[in-house]
Amino acid sequence: MACNRMSNTVTAASVPQRSLPADSSRLYARDGARKYLNRSERQRALASMAALERDQALFALTLAWTGARISEVLALSPQSFQIDAATVSIVTLKRRRFHVREVPVPPDLMADLVSHFSLYEAQRDPLRAKLRLWPRHRVTGWRVIKNAMMLAQIVGRAACPRGLRHAFGVGTLQAGVPLHLTQRWMGHARPSTTAIYADVSGPEELAFAALFWRASEGCAFSIVHAAHAPQEM
Repeated sequence: MACNRMSNTVTAASVPQRSLPADSSRLYARDGARKYLNRSERQRALASMAALERDQALFALTLAWTGARISEVLALSPQSFQIDAATVSIVTLKRRRFHVREVPVPPDLMADLVSHFSLYEAQRDPLRAKLRLWPRHRVTGWRVIKNAMMLAQIVGRAACPRGLRHAFGVGTLQAGVPLHLTQRWMGHARPSTTAIYADVSGPEELAFAALFWRASEGCAFSIVHAAHAPQEM
């Protein structure tokens, strides 16, 4: 399956806990399929999101730049935003106790959210401040992301909201963000959950690999040519 099927009517609550996959948070499925967007795929996804209808684009971009779960973004209201600090306050799901995390977002995205949703005015109205920005079902939000992935020509297990969340975790660590900050931004209760994102080959690791390849080029070159050299009679 390319991603979790939103059309599936079986809920996690109806399935015995012991039957749920133990590797649901890992970056690869048991068949070896990658479940996160790599750097180039994420860039293509962001570009395709910007081309969507404005309301959908802002939803998709907020999801991508916060690393949040789809239901967490759908729950956002005007009071969730610290505009001047370009920060979003997200109520964390899948935690036993109530927990809110603050996640910084690009200033340009915050400016677009302020403009489109009139956030300054909405925050001054006690009623509007609590209304959801995207009052829709998570299935609708899921379809927005799938449409963006289709436009970006991204397929497979990673082409879904969870693939974006995994890409956020991988991308922050590869950019040098400390593990504890990525953990906080993603709302993980344990550092070990966040640490899985450090397993992906990043720019520094590839640079070391390139040094090894260059150091071995002479040997590899000799072997290839020896294999194709004419044999003496």
